[in-house]
Amino acid sequence: MERPGERLKRAREKLTLTYRDVEQASQAIAARRGSEEFAIALSRLADIENKGTVPTIYRLYTLCAIYRLEVEEVLGWYGVPLEQLAADGMHVRLDETHAVHFSGEGQGTVPRLSEGPFELNQTAFLGHLIRHWGKMPLRFLNGFNIRQHRYGFIGLEDWSMYPILQPGSLVVIDESRRKIATGGWTSEYDRPIYFFEHRGGYLCGWATVAGGRLLVHPHPASQREPSIFQYSTDIEILGQVVAAATPLESRKRRHARTPAVPTRPANP
Repeated sequence: MERPGERLKRAREKLTLTYRDVEQASQAIAARRGSEEFAIALSRLADIENKGTVPTIYRLYTLCAIYRLEVEEVLGWYGVPLEQLAADGMHVRLDETHAVHFSGEGQGTVPRLSEGPFELNQTAFLGHLIRHWGKMPLRFLNGFNIRQHRYGFIGLEDWSMYPILQPGSLVVIDESRRKIATGGWTSEYDRPIYFFEHRGGYLCGWATVAGGRLLVHPHPASQREPSIFQYSTDIEILGQVVAAATPLESRKRRHARTPAVPTRPANP
């Protein structure tokens, strides 16, 4: 694998710049910035290119300015995944309420919900629509392993798990968690929520298994009855919902008592 210093050398050579050219350009940047930290001496540049010396943040800035490189890309050469900054930050527990100052300029790969072969009013599984995905500033979702996690979209008319999951929510599904939990939670907010596929579409909700039947339970506020399926034949557990990006704008419910999926009696 090409070392970062070798990449910087190749960038310099493409521009036909000599060591002296880079040194003089760096001195001009240092004078403009009012700090000698931005200057790069000939010997230091040689060490960066040939000996694997890591440049300071000031010299990295200078090299990117001279070579017309993106700082984020060059940091990646050195093993610093700047696009994962927000995601890594969210994995560090802070007990105090705090503001988040991560920039929204970085873009994470998430579904472009205005496109794709699915109806926005219906709950949908997005795991197989990668070719339709676009870029949006939802960097907090980048911390999930795409091979283990997929996405789902809660339909705009699906109120089955409201207020925990609001219609229009984008949910992250952990495909490694397909076994229905039988306990271990202390409130409805701790109880595992699962994402299901059945012959009529998709469901999202709590679940229990009894007597060969799988019951998908909606939130009590939805005023809906559980949906009943023959376990392992009529329905598939796609995984457990482990995160959600939820819209904050409130939407008026059109059909408070109309279930998104009719309750299906199990086969005798």
